[in-house]
Amino acid sequence: MSPVFDRSRRHALQSLAAAAGAATGFPALAQDNEIRIGQSIHLTGPMAATTSQSLKGQALALDEVNRAGGVNGRPVKLIQLDDQYDAQRCVANVKSLIDTHKVSALFGLANSQAIGATLPLLAERKMPLIGIYSGSPALRVQQHPCLFTTAASFRDEVVQMVRNLVAVQQADLGVVYLDNPFGQLMLPVAEQVIQEHGATLVGKQALEATGANAAEVSKALAANRPKAVLLMAFGPSTVAFVKAARKLIGVPIYALSITNVAALLQAMGEDARGLAITQTVPYPWRETSGITRDFNTAARREQLPVTYEAMLGYVNARVLVEGLKRSGKAPTPEAVIRGFESMSKVDLGGYEVSYGPKKHHGSAFVEITIVGPDGKFIR
Repeated sequence: MSPVFDRSRRHALQSLAAAAGAATGFPALAQDNEIRIGQSIHLTGPMAATTSQSLKGQALALDEVNRAGGVNGRPVKLIQLDDQYDAQRCVANVKSLIDTHKVSALFGLANSQAIGATLPLLAERKMPLIGIYSGSPALRVQQHPCLFTTAASFRDEVVQMVRNLVAVQQADLGVVYLDNPFGQLMLPVAEQVIQEHGATLVGKQALEATGANAAEVSKALAANRPKAVLLMAFGPSTVAFVKAARKLIGVPIYALSITNVAALLQAMGEDARGLAITQTVPYPWRETSGITRDFNTAARREQLPVTYEAMLGYVNARVLVEGLKRSGKAPTPEAVIRGFESMSKVDLGGYEVSYGPKKHHGSAFVEITIVGPDGKFIR
């Protein structure tokens, strides 16, 4: 097995993906020949589980490119720093990655608040950030000169939810949103999309981050008699709400892709069955496209379970690599920006991205899946 998946605590905390940069193909090359990419991410802390599978997926893709000779003959080294889901730590890490580690680009930051806090610094330093783990519409409202996203936004996901529900004549909708900045951002997004697509908002309720008021929220929403509920939430609160809503509302629940965490679905138990979840990458269990075949081949090699989260990380890193290939033999930050802006309609084997000087958001791909028996997804 590749050293990428060394299970030691040291690797787990420092950089599961960074090891990919040192994987087979370049054991004797000088450090100066590396293409250094920086990532500030929550490797530890209560939110670490939300991205752990995605980190393994991105490591698969980086290991894969290094095994094949790297990018333009140079190995890709991912340098990860732990920010513990703290915005100030993330900003400090980004400064270190730029000033000390001399990275060519940043990649795979998570936490919308942390990403937003780094954007002024990125603009000042002209440092590209590729492939964030956040669908926040707020990060996409205005084009940032250095931010390039690789997956659809949460707004794109809500649009797909509402379109689907209108099509099946379940257009009387309730919205449950987290009582925190994320939920306060997503509520007006959901309200706007519902109005735009001719659906009706019959009720809305704020859900505590702990889910402690899930029963009260469900009872209040049940009184509004919705045909379906849009769940604008993530984390443990989703478990409490889904369990309460199954008993007290009894209508379809549509959740965002960030709900797609194995531990959360397991905690829901049988109540997860029938839950509709939007997905922003192709269905990974069916090897019917080039990118799903590549992902499954790499996952089997490293004995990594196939999950949507791992597929997201894999796709994210594949897009990064494609942009680096277009950045020349000396991929400075400015060259990486030019490389990405030259990527018009690039097909990665069933997953298409398209960028340009005035288009930094590469994909709007969304499909809806249903949680079936044993937590398995059905398209």
